[in-house]
Amino acid sequence: MLNWLSIPPYLLTLAIFGLRVFDMSLDTLRVLFVLRGRRPLAWILGFFQSAIWVVAITSVINNLENWWNIIGYAAGFATGNVVGMIIDERLAIGYAHLRIISSRRGTAVAQAIRNAGYAATEISGQGKDGTVALINSSIRRRDITRVRREVFKIDPTAFITLSEVRPLHRGFWRA
Repeated sequence: MLNWLSIPPYLLTLAIFGLRVFDMSLDTLRVLFVLRGRRPLAWILGFFQSAIWVVAITSVINNLENWWNIIGYAAGFATGNVVGMIIDERLAIGYAHLRIISSRRGTAVAQAIRNAGYAATEISGQGKDGTVALINSSIRRRDITRVRREVFKIDPTAFITLSEVRPLHRGFWRA
């Protein structure tokens, strides 16, 4: 194993930063996999994340006189969170539930979603300014941008909310 004390202090700080970025990226992804019920992936990521963390924290604790190590550790933590979020956005694993409220073109919006190959349930409702259509659609996370584009082509003033979901039983999911 590499003797951390023998490398130059600035390289140790960079190594701590890099380890912490990697560790926190794995940690962020691990938490997301836990929330999505992906046990094997969560276990694997947790194993490697904790092993990397032990190396990083030991390097800081063994060199507490070097404030740059502490700064590298903290900066790696913060950066790793953001990197993990970016990786999650790129992977787009899992499912989302869209709620679309259209005050003018609800039926057309629902039909456009269906024509694009997704399920859509349209419900009539009463909003602040009158009748609205509430369209519900559960889709893969990687398809959010595509469905959003379809909605805004039909109704640029539509209001859309998004929730992460875990499918429980049956339903229609685009293959």
